[in-house]
Amino acid sequence: MPISPAQAADLPRLFEVWESAVRTTHDFLTEEAIAQLAPLVRNLLADCSPLYCLRDSNGAPYAFLGVAAGTIEMLFVHPERRGAGAGRTLAEFAIATLGARKVDVNEQNGQAAGFYRRLGFEQVGRSALDPFGNPYPILHLELP
Repeated sequence: MPISPAQAADLPRLFEVWESAVRTTHDFLTEEAIAQLAPLVRNLLADCSPLYCLRDSNGAPYAFLGVAAGTIEMLFVHPERRGAGAGRTLAEFAIATLGARKVDVNEQNGQAAGFYRRLGFEQVGRSALDPFGNPYPILHLELP
C-alpha cells in the first residue's frame, strides 16, 4: 500500500473519511457532539501538514495520518477499508519514518486503544477531558 502526501484537493474526502470512521468507532459521541467537532476537524485538517494517505485505485484517499512532534495526532480509516491493514500500514510509517512515539485515544474507543497496544504502545497517563474540554477521557499512550 503506497503512502502519499495529501493535497489540498483531498481535504473534503479526508473529512468524509474522518466522519465515517468516527460514526463507526466513536459510538459514545452524540450527533450533537459530532456536529460540534466537525468545524474543528475541518480546521485541523486544513492546518495539519503534512498529512499522509492511502488511496484507492481511483486516487481517492481512504485512510489518512497526521503526525506532529512525535505524536500521532490523527489516524482514520474509512469503515469499508477497516481490517485490511491500512491502519497498521500508516501507524508503522508514522513510527518508522516520522518518529512517532506517542498517541492519545478516547478511552471509550476500545478498538483504537487495543490497536495501539497491539503495536506496542503502553498507557502512561489519562486525562478526564478531551482536548476540547469535553467529558471524553483520553488515554495517553507511548512506545517504551
